Amino acid sequence: MHPVASAPEAPFDRAPARPRSRARAVMASILIGASVTVSVAATALPVPAFAKGPASLADLAEQVTDAVVNISASTTVEARAGRAGPQVPPGTPFEDLFEEFFNRRGGRGGGGGDSDGPRQQRKSNSLGSGFIIDSAGLVVTNNHVIGDANDIQVILHDGTKLKAEIVGKDSKIDLAVLRVKPPADRTLKAVPFGDSDKMRPGDWVIAIGNPFGLGGSVSAGIVSARGRNIESGPYDNYIQTDAAINKGNSGGPLFNMDGEVIGINTAILSPTGGSVGIGFAVPSGTAKPVIDQLRDFGEVRRGWLGVRIQNVDDTTAEALNLKGGARGALVAGVDEKGPAKTAGIEVGDVILKFNGAPVKASGDLPRIVASTPVGQKVDVVVMRKGEEVTKPVTLGRLEDGDKPQLANLRQPEPESATRQALGLNLSGMTDELRKKYSIKDTVKGVVVTRVDPNSTAADKRIQPGEVIVEVGQESVSTPAEVTKRIDALKKDGRKSVLLLVAGATGDVRFVAVGLD
Repeated sequence: MHPVASAPEAPFDRAPARPRSRARAVMASILIGASVTVSVAATALPVPAFAKGPASLADLAEQVTDAVVNISASTTVEARAGRAGPQVPPGTPFEDLFEEFFNRRGGRGGGGGDSDGPRQQRKSNSLGSGFIIDSAGLVVTNNHVIGDANDIQVILHDGTKLKAEIVGKDSKIDLAVLRVKPPADRTLKAVPFGDSDKMRPGDWVIAIGNPFGLGGSVSAGIVSARGRNIESGPYDNYIQTDAAINKGNSGGPLFNMDGEVIGINTAILSPTGGSVGIGFAVPSGTAKPVIDQLRDFGEVRRGWLGVRIQNVDDTTAEALNLKGGARGALVAGVDEKGPAKTAGIEVGDVILKFNGAPVKASGDLPRIVASTPVGQKVDVVVMRKGEEVTKPVTLGRLEDGDKPQLANLRQPEPESATRQALGLNLSGMTDELRKKYSIKDTVKGVVVTRVDPNSTAADKRIQPGEVIVEVGQESVSTPAEVTKRIDALKKDGRKSVLLLVAGATGDVRFVAVGLD
């Protein structure tokens, strides 16, 4: 389990005891306060109603515990021989601390370099959790639990140790599928997946795993939120829960009250490294298609649309005259060799639906596309100049080196100017400006040479050296065309204008600027 990213397992720390005399004094004051409060409540206030949880979760825990396993992963690494130093438990924060210290000092004698002795093999161990999804021996865990381990053991609830091999793993969703050979004398207990889309904030859940290496532990809580983006990867869509999740719970299951896995515990948000009641689980709806592909192919084959997108905020929605407010994914670029180009999707389109699923925000689109089978023909609904258009698209395959593309927000530096509009000094394209700002020959439009730091354009991060390609979805090539188009939009009562802005290399993004 990691505080929003994977972290080494930590030793169990006990809280210090409070001095007895102070504890008695505090307890006395609490009891006195409580007696006064009860007295007042009994005479003046109605009895409050409290939410009541399940009477006991013991039957549910007993039903699923045998399917939850501990994962021990060992990685052999090289270490120098002959280095003296304190011995610390593997996997603790102190191990990293002393390793860094001795690397800098070159060992106890401070010799440095490779003079401390020949390299030897050293094992690094990590502990985590997992669960069995098939009695034939398939086990699911987090990718960060096993990492690059070359020796993995699955430890059953009764302590039986089984050697595991990796079937497949996916770093983008942080999942891995392992295979073990079941013991000859018994059948492995497996648990089914449930529908994470049916879970609502407030629904009860239980987490089972191996916190701090202690062994099978059960904790309970509720779903706190759904659809959380913790910026750990391109497909973030986590279930947040307040069920206690700690280091070592990574890869363990989050169950609903029917004993179905609706999430895979993956991350915690914590300033201390321990549970503060904010844990995150990969929803079963996101995990199951990935697990199925890892089981069937040993890899994940994700759909690919071939567009670069950005979010639609309120100002952009108004500039686009987008009915229904800010929603969808604004296409800021189309791959020349991608499926979207072949289907006729264009820069400036707003993708509203993909294969029947609504795209509420730009972050929804990569997840939906990636989970759609490669080669499938789907309908993509886009808003183009105020009208909805449906484009059939046959999906390609996202290669491992590719990532979902968001509009590039990188820009160059300030300089002097010619004509003004929107707090921008504008100039027609010249050879001198191309050389000065390293603008590619393929980039056409009007060059920004200065930005008023107090303008809305500056707030929107428009920078000198960028090129205005379109104003209000119409191409411009001179500063006069820019001002003419802006004046026309003002006469139409528009409160903002949508600019298509290109960087020096040709990457484009849409920027909505107020016309006040």
